Amino acid sequence: MPAKRSGDTVPQRRDPVATRNKLLTAARLEFARHGFAGARVDEIAERAGVNKQLVYHYFGDKDALYLAVLEWVYEDIREQERKLNLEGLPPEKAIRKLIEASFDHLAAHPDFIVLLNDENRGGARHVRGSTRLEAMHSPLVKSVSHILNEGVRAGVFRKGIDPVQLYISIAGLSYFFFSNTPTLSAIFGKDLSSRTARRARRRHVADLVLQSLRP
Repeated sequence: MPAKRSGDTVPQRRDPVATRNKLLTAARLEFARHGFAGARVDEIAERAGVNKQLVYHYFGDKDALYLAVLEWVYEDIREQERKLNLEGLPPEKAIRKLIEASFDHLAAHPDFIVLLNDENRGGARHVRGSTRLEAMHSPLVKSVSHILNEGVRAGVFRKGIDPVQLYISIAGLSYFFFSNTPTLSAIFGKDLSSRTARRARRRHVADLVLQSLRP
């Protein structure tokens, strides 16, 4: 075997996990900027610094890559909610914390709104094909249901509240605000993107939802 020369380079083995994550990060940015229809696989590969063929190697096709990004952004918010440990809190405090966390997540991740708007325009075609998303949301529904039941037992919440409807309301009150901030600001003549306006909206949403739950 010939001796290794000092100038020889050792081929670097690719880290598949790191490569997949780089592709997902690049794809998230590309899909948020251009939507599914306008996003280009070439741009995603270039931004990730890898060969285009690796997109197909790790994900199969553009549709599967887009779904992987959607599953990632949903998992982000579900993971944040799990870390709240809501079931160990008094019911009213737990619901307020959930509302505030949902609001703060949308404030910190504007691409979440852009990606969901694009998927809804497409009729949720990719989300419907996911085998993970329904299972991802089931623990959340169970947790909210548990908190509501605890609130009823404590006499602070009324009976008969559907946990899914409640979560849709919590998400919707914040989602509409962030997805429509530019037009709402123009219509009402105030900068609703300011820290003061966001803080007021956050408090209003929490107060409104909690008031609706009381007996």
